[in-house]
Amino acid sequence: MFPIRDHNPSGRIPYVTYALMAANIGIFLSMLPISEDQQALNLFYYNYALLPRRVMAGDGLGALLSSQFLHAGYMHLAGNMLFLWIFGDNVEDEMGHMPFLGFYLLAGVLSGLAQVATDPTSYVPMVGASGAIAGVMGSYLLLFPKAKVDIFVFFIIFFRIFPIPAWIMLMLWFGMQFVGGIGTPAGVGGVAYWAHAGGFIAGILLSLPLWLRLGGPRFWRVTDGHPPHPEAQYILPSSLPKVKRK
Repeated sequence: MFPIRDHNPSGRIPYVTYALMAANIGIFLSMLPISEDQQALNLFYYNYALLPRRVMAGDGLGALLSSQFLHAGYMHLAGNMLFLWIFGDNVEDEMGHMPFLGFYLLAGVLSGLAQVATDPTSYVPMVGASGAIAGVMGSYLLLFPKAKVDIFVFFIIFFRIFPIPAWIMLMLWFGMQFVGGIGTPAGVGGVAYWAHAGGFIAGILLSLPLWLRLGGPRFWRVTDGHPPHPEAQYILPSSLPKVKRK
């Protein structure tokens, strides 16, 4: 089960969202020549991935930024870019291009610090844009809680696309990160759950000034939590073929 699109068209071209996607994809492709050289890859990650123990020692602080543009594989990259593509354009539309860029990078930094705080002695390198994108998702939750998001669900022999309110999908995702963080021992590699949860909370907090400027609770009352413009309409495919009876 994963989101494939929302029904929330943006009012302007999301140049920063597209540029961030291009940067992430370009850097990943540029790393392919060293991907088979484990020694070179380890050295690269040491210099540019986020290592909590180094950060706690006051070293490698630049990795709080550089690690946001590194990915561990094709699926890691594809998943992050899908979420950025779905949610980034609308947040950028509300914030403006350059404020959104600053918000995105700061959310990524704060998400990295959340992971460092929960596992300060770890030497496991942390890479990925997911912390920053979690911040975008937190902002989206605050601004458009009832925007429709289409969820693709695969049931072994058939599939279906469900449109659900954004707040349900986003809170389920946040709950999964929180539970995953609690259930994962410190120092274990894999998913940086606390970076995701921390980025999500950071995104909400960093977006509060914008939400208040838009009217705060009054903004929600006026829009009823929906985007303040007509939602996009899609023709959803049926989950099962239909055969007319004679």
